[in-house]
Amino acid sequence: MTAIDRGTVWLVGAGPGDPDLLTRKAERLLQSASVIFYDALVGPGVLALAPPLARLVPVGKRSGRHSKDQKTIDALIVEAALAGERVVRLKGGDPSIFGRATEELDACRAAGIAVHVCPGITAASAAAADLGLSLTLRGLARRLTFVTAHTVKGQSVDLDWQALADPQATLAVYMGKAAAADVSAGLIGAGLAPDTPVALVENASLPERSTFHTRLDLLPLAARTALGDGPALLLIGEALRQRDPAGPAQSGASVLADAGTTGVNSSYGSR
Repeated sequence: MTAIDRGTVWLVGAGPGDPDLLTRKAERLLQSASVIFYDALVGPGVLALAPPLARLVPVGKRSGRHSKDQKTIDALIVEAALAGERVVRLKGGDPSIFGRATEELDACRAAGIAVHVCPGITAASAAAADLGLSLTLRGLARRLTFVTAHTVKGQSVDLDWQALADPQATLAVYMGKAAAADVSAGLIGAGLAPDTPVALVENASLPERSTFHTRLDLLPLAARTALGDGPALLLIGEALRQRDPAGPAQSGASVLADAGTTGVNSSYGSR
């Protein structure tokens, strides 16, 4: 059984939100923690697995709404471990994928604190499961690339569009909702076909999840009209042409037509 020694820190992946998608190891670590510092995207179902006497400390960061800066979070973790607490730093998805894990690992090691990582399911995997398709496809999508479109407020997305505009790859864009226009323009400008399939997945793995299929040139409009306030992932590439055998609940074409634009193949999408 995995347990936490006093004065030790574990960075634990909370997965995409569904508590049933936690690893067994992550659940055991949560249940042995005396203090849990958790992200904004960690849902109540996951936190409910904590022991009754554990302190739950929110340190979440969402775009434009930071409750704690990274240095403060590092200091809180180190302080708790030096006080002999059994510390879990609970992060949405996987700690090692856009999770600022390096800063926290470095802070603990600099203070002489034992620190470990428990991986979790990342959002792209959960989104693919919600869509009922594979992100790779033999002979068509040979590579899967993860990027983040998060930027400092007011700045445009600075990515290597030439490297990302690969027709034989699937691109997963984390935190891409606000940057949808930059993503679309950058990839098309680098040569990716305007009709490249795109899937938008909001609240992956959760009961309130929604999915929407469109094409690259209509991505900015789709992001504005089809997404709400939840965390969203953009999936781009030919592998997204795979069909859901259950059939669409609502066509992408009808939603965008209501917004004054046509041209999306209605067989693409559901929400």
